[in-house]
Amino acid sequence: MSDSNIKGIIDSVMDKLRAMVNADTIIGTPVVAGTTTIIPVSKVSYGLATGATEMPKQDKSGVIGGGGAGVSIAPIAFIAINGDNVKLLPLYSDITAVERAIAMTPEMIEKIRDIFKGK
Repeated sequence: MSDSNIKGIIDSVMDKLRAMVNADTIIGTPVVAGTTTIIPVSKVSYGLATGATEMPKQDKSGVIGGGGAGVSIAPIAFIAINGDNVKLLPLYSDITAVERAIAMTPEMIEKIRDIFKGK
């Protein structure tokens, strides 16, 4: 089986997947409510499968293959910005360590800024 045939199948599936998911899917469009800007944050999971086989020589088609992808998009949090105050508001309490670190980032930046300002 030709590597270019497999590559063609994978490229086709990846193109379809890219069309479904982009950065705007994860960090949504900001919404302004009074003096607060709210930005939705979503978790995107995807799966990808491809396969191909070479048919016996009597079959003129040569290679048969296929592929598919699935996407799951779920809201996980909102970023609320009011002046210099930035907060991550998770929708679920069972957040992972990585999500906790992301949630703490604005506070850590403020503490580091205060250290360098000499507060």
